[in-house]
Amino acid sequence: MKKFYITTTLPYVNADPHIGFALEVIQADVIARYKTLQGFEIFFNTGTDEHGTKIYEKAKESKLPPEKYCDEYAERFKKLKEKLNLTYNNFIRTTDDHHIKAVQKFWKKCQENGDIYKRNYKAKYCVGCEMEKTDSELENGRCPLHPNRKLEIIEEENYFFRFSKYQKPLLDFYKKHPDFVIPKHRYNEVIKFVEKGLKDFSASRLKEKMPWGIEVPDDPDHVMYVWFDALINYISCLGWPDNKKKFNNFWPGVQVAGKDNLRQQAAMWQAMLLSAGLPHSKQIFIHGFITADGQKMSKSVGNVINASDLVKKYGTDATRYFLLREIPDYEDGDFTYKRFEERYNSDLANDLGNLLNRTLTMIEKYCDGKIPKSTKDSEFSKQCEETWKKIDELMKVYKFSQILEEVFRLLSKANQYIDEKKPWELAKENEKEELEKVLYNLAETLRQFGIMLYPFIPNTSDKTREQLGLSEIDIKDFDFEKEKNWGELKSGIEIKKGKTLFPRLGNQ
Repeated sequence: MKKFYITTTLPYVNADPHIGFALEVIQADVIARYKTLQGFEIFFNTGTDEHGTKIYEKAKESKLPPEKYCDEYAERFKKLKEKLNLTYNNFIRTTDDHHIKAVQKFWKKCQENGDIYKRNYKAKYCVGCEMEKTDSELENGRCPLHPNRKLEIIEEENYFFRFSKYQKPLLDFYKKHPDFVIPKHRYNEVIKFVEKGLKDFSASRLKEKMPWGIEVPDDPDHVMYVWFDALINYISCLGWPDNKKKFNNFWPGVQVAGKDNLRQQAAMWQAMLLSAGLPHSKQIFIHGFITADGQKMSKSVGNVINASDLVKKYGTDATRYFLLREIPDYEDGDFTYKRFEERYNSDLANDLGNLLNRTLTMIEKYCDGKIPKSTKDSEFSKQCEETWKKIDELMKVYKFSQILEEVFRLLSKANQYIDEKKPWELAKENEKEELEKVLYNLAETLRQFGIMLYPFIPNTSDKTREQLGLSEIDIKDFDFEKEKNWGELKSGIEIKKGKTLFPRLGNQ
């Protein structure tokens, strides 16, 4: 089978999973599910980042050993698999033994290549970002992403990674791979960053000051800088350096990350890979942030929205749908409960739920509850074929919101088709052949929706198929290219009309 590797970033375990990370892991899940439909064997990685100053501080605040603190929070992130219906097949923790060994091996490779050296330095450091900050990056003397935190001044002897050495190799690589970073404006942004010149970055911390990290090989007085450690998870999860077969089968892969991770993913990590003599990542997809009612989410403000709370209130698929449909694919987006419920009622309850309910009710009433005779409506089949082409193209550039817009545009046309054809009048006038044609094409449209929506809202996809009398999508036996063809719904299948998929919310 063809192989495909996708990974999210690893969130810090210093807070419960919020909708920003939920968006990222759902986006990765959509890509993984679609690639699976296309016949790829998938390695889908996520996990937790558990070292560094920020985690060490939080553990002390909680009066817990760092290991115990990380164990508790890692479990909360693991529970997202069930809550968000995710298909990842690997969950890595940066405290895992195999990851620690891989990081130390990677360090040695960079050191052997002359890219790790020791010197004294002084720098301004944002613990929130776990990154050094230059004066030009600050606003009013503080990190714009963490304005409530004072910058720390680090002055000590550290190991450094020779980042500056890789300016030209990185620029050459970007030039040869114009689709390396999506979207294009983020690709241009990282090029501008590298063109300005790269400064070697500190790759270690004194253990006596910050003991929570992976020990530097042959120097027990130092632990590794958290970013140097964490980025290596993208290959340690594949068994590098010991499992060469697995690594070579799946690497390089696609990485999904937020815009605050652009430099780390597209420049730092790529330079580190060059230093270790390993291939670059295949591609990096960068998404924006989610605000809440127009404000940055912050625990101090009290407006952090946890993914688990949304799922509990509205359900898994409604949560997935809103984040994928309403949050722009490439830019920042805003969350409000009002907008969530509007989108739920208009798209899921009215358009999708109503179409399924109306169609199945008429098949029960006019066709004895069985899929009627197959008669092709060429206009509808053409529109469906065009929608599939758009989905295939848009999926290549991760435009999830636009895909759902296209799918629901087709769904809206199906609802209009009912109003135009008026099946109830055809039944009164005993226009049996035309009635069956209309109902068959509505049912076949719903079957197509069930496949189109599978990567996005899989529970709804399964329930739609079940009510049409079909089995759930089983990847092992599912012929994706064949099933996309119009007319694969067989006549005579007994439908199994069930509960309304999305009951309306409130009095809207």
